[in-house]
Amino acid sequence: MTKGKTLFSCPSIFLDTWGWMVLGCRNDPYHSAIAKLYSECRNSKTVIYTSDYVLDELISLLFRRESYPEALNFMNGILGAANLGIIRIEKITPERFSSAWELRTKYLDKPTISFTDFTSMNMMKELKITHVLSQDEHFIQVGMGFLRVPFDVE
Repeated sequence: MTKGKTLFSCPSIFLDTWGWMVLGCRNDPYHSAIAKLYSECRNSKTVIYTSDYVLDELISLLFRRESYPEALNFMNGILGAANLGIIRIEKITPERFSSAWELRTKYLDKPTISFTDFTSMNMMKELKITHVLSQDEHFIQVGMGFLRVPFDVE
């Protein structure tokens, strides 16, 4: 890698629960790589999106897996970044919920996709976000043009 060269650049990215968990768990094998990518996104002014549904999943998982002080500190960091406008937390409105429900009923052959993922996919399509920080294959399996970062993007 050339010094000063950015590994990843795009106008916006959606952080799924997996991406946040890896950032919040320092002992995760992907933590260093994802922390670097997240830092590059922030430095390059990539708009970072997530949703209240994703944060709901994250809070539940994080407080089960990490110590209380670590989980609390990490969540306070996310919420502080949102208050500063660094991260955009999108709300799943009744309209977004209904559209996600339509996706759920459309993809009968994919029963393992979580409803939270459908809300994320719907919102990403609405906001024209193509990149998602996730290890989840479901974002690819639906054929809606999403690219998983860093897995589907060089």
